[in-house]
Amino acid sequence: MTSQQDRTKAGSDQVVLSIDAMGGDLGPAAVVAGIALSAKANPEIRFLLHGPKPELERLLAKRGDLADRCELRHATGVVKMDDKPSYVMRNGKDTSMWSTLEAVRNGEATVAVSCGNTGALMALSMVRLRKLPGINRPAIAILWPSRNPQGFNVMLDVGADIRADAEDLLQYALMGMSYARNGLGLTRPRVGLLNVGTEEHKGRAELKEAHELIGRHAEAGSYDFVGFVEGGDIPGKRCDVIVTDGFTGNVALKTGEGTASLIGDLLRQAFAYSFMSRLASLLAFTSLNRLKKRIDPRRVNGGVFLGLNGTVVKSHGSADETGVSAAVKLAVQLAQQGFNDKLAARVATAAELAQDTTGQSDETAS
Repeated sequence: MTSQQDRTKAGSDQVVLSIDAMGGDLGPAAVVAGIALSAKANPEIRFLLHGPKPELERLLAKRGDLADRCELRHATGVVKMDDKPSYVMRNGKDTSMWSTLEAVRNGEATVAVSCGNTGALMALSMVRLRKLPGINRPAIAILWPSRNPQGFNVMLDVGADIRADAEDLLQYALMGMSYARNGLGLTRPRVGLLNVGTEEHKGRAELKEAHELIGRHAEAGSYDFVGFVEGGDIPGKRCDVIVTDGFTGNVALKTGEGTASLIGDLLRQAFAYSFMSRLASLLAFTSLNRLKKRIDPRRVNGGVFLGLNGTVVKSHGSADETGVSAAVKLAVQLAQQGFNDKLAARVATAAELAQDTTGQSDETAS
């Protein structure tokens, strides 16, 4: 595969992103509006935009200079939210999602961005981009608002695979640590393993085994292992990376998004209760606006598929232009840092650690 750092134009600072214009709940208009927002803030970005060419041309015609920074790739098919991954694998070659991933596979773009069906996107990504050597299961990593100085924690997996054994969780720890280093600028991230309690005797057998594995290889992996953490630590400051299986992570993610929405609704109801409360809302407008931005999931939109021969950013399916712009911003940041090359090196370390662990286990058994 072509190196990530080779996928930007030779002799140029431009970053080329491959964008799936279809598949989101709000259609291609929201995607085009989102990349227009990012284009204003990042003059170095160019886009490969995938979808029905006539429709995309009409949308770009309303966006002035954006058309000059977009190359259209005609694709008539659309992966729907209720399409099964197996169906898309067999029948998805003419879809915008397939075309988006092909551009990364062929080295024409550095990062793929899609709002489409998560299961289908992961399945196609695994087939078209392939897993990095040594990876058993890719993971989806997200940034979670936290009390830490960097403002966010990394959590993975949040839905790529509902299962994870001890070796998978070790790989997640190393990939999450690499993401925290490159995405949050942390020199030595602190890693925690999500469990039902912090005591070492608690949890399923694979969690206890993973606890031992992750702790044993902390020094070689250049991270600090804080041990088991609980749900309350996800937005806390005890660790920077939270490792869990995809089932637990996805439940936590959806719960967090729902809670943020509930808090927003309750605040609006409280400040609309009476004349005095409405007056109070005007006096607190600046602080309330700051809080709104802080808990707005659109502004940290974008899960990163880790463990593949290429970087894929999964935007929320209901993302509006603000959410799409946030996902594109994340994609640009990862592209500029050569993230996937660094991740591949970290995964190679994970494979060596896993081999060491197997060898030690065999020696113990004999």
